[in-house]
Amino acid sequence: MFDLDSWREIFQSISKNKLRAVLSGFTVAFAILLFTLLFGIVSGLKNTFADAFVDDAANSMFVRVWKTSKPYKGLQSGRRIQLKNKDYNYVADKYNNKIQYLTARIYKNVSISYKNKQDAYSLRAVHPDHQFLEKTIITDGRYINELDLQQASKVIVIGRLVKQDLFGERPALGKQVNVNGLSYKVIGVFTDDGGDNEERLTYMPVTTAQKLYGNNDYISQINIGYDPKLNLNQAIAFGNSLERDLREKLDIHPDDQSALSVRNMAEANKGVNQFMLALYFIVVFVGSGTLIAGIIGISNIMIFSIKERTKEFGIRKALGAKPSSIIAMVVKESLLITALAGYLGLLLGTYILNQIGDSLEEYFIKNPGVNTGIVVGATVTLVIAGLIAGYLPAKKAAQIKPIVALRAD
Repeated sequence: MFDLDSWREIFQSISKNKLRAVLSGFTVAFAILLFTLLFGIVSGLKNTFADAFVDDAANSMFVRVWKTSKPYKGLQSGRRIQLKNKDYNYVADKYNNKIQYLTARIYKNVSISYKNKQDAYSLRAVHPDHQFLEKTIITDGRYINELDLQQASKVIVIGRLVKQDLFGERPALGKQVNVNGLSYKVIGVFTDDGGDNEERLTYMPVTTAQKLYGNNDYISQINIGYDPKLNLNQAIAFGNSLERDLREKLDIHPDDQSALSVRNMAEANKGVNQFMLALYFIVVFVGSGTLIAGIIGISNIMIFSIKERTKEFGIRKALGAKPSSIIAMVVKESLLITALAGYLGLLLGTYILNQIGDSLEEYFIKNPGVNTGIVVGATVTLVIAGLIAGYLPAKKAAQIKPIVALRAD
């Protein structure tokens, strides 16, 4: 395999037949290049979908209510549906074995000030599980806990940009801020991968908001993190069951889509998975066609090359060369060309994806990349095809008697 004279002969053969070598290499390189670009674009689409859901846990459900649009059980349409603590407790009790996280939300727009700094922010009153459903990253201090809920503590967790607005580079933990005329203690600072809008939010205990802003048991929304052990179909069935039960409990018509909705991330994830699977099938089909075309191209070129060198093989055999040495020489040459061309195709494809990656974001293709294993596998397939394409006709040519080979045109 590492015989220097043998490899010298191979390079001499390639140098004397540059066009043949270039055509063989181009076929392989183009096939791998196209394969790399196709899979890179699909990967970019997958990244776009992943970023669209980065702000929430993948196993989230969101229960929202509005006004009814259909009369039901003698009740008028246009009736405002209001979620309450008893509805939250109903969900917690009935579906306890299917729930990993559970939180209510109350939305408020508040004015927050510290010394001479003041601005308007969105506030969410929540339960402790909200941290995991929203993927809130605490960078300083802590999040809301059960004791805060029990005591209806006047504590607040602020986003990174809220801290920056009110405190600048100074520490915020333990400081008292004024929220709509009431003093709250800052117990935590957080960041969020959802971006600047998410980092301008503030959180307080849901019990505190109910006590101080309305003195009622109203909640705006119920967020659920279903058990991650449930597969997508089971999670979708859970969401449908939850929606039916809540419609019945709140006296909402089964077909009234305006009054209540359960947004289930399992449905979105299933849709994305189906779309990506279909896209991968298309890419595999097109990519396989490209690889097959490359294999056919290599085979045709190698058959023509060996036929052209029949007389050369006859001379080698007449001088005492063994058939195995002739076959080995052809196979090594085929291996060298296909492996080198495949590697160049992979490098070029990766380079193109890196260069055009940023410009594709407007087409919803983010950070296009390629799974090296897949492309290397495709390259190995082409290399093996090149070996077979070189071996079979070379074996046949090596078996021809020298006198017959020397007569070949």
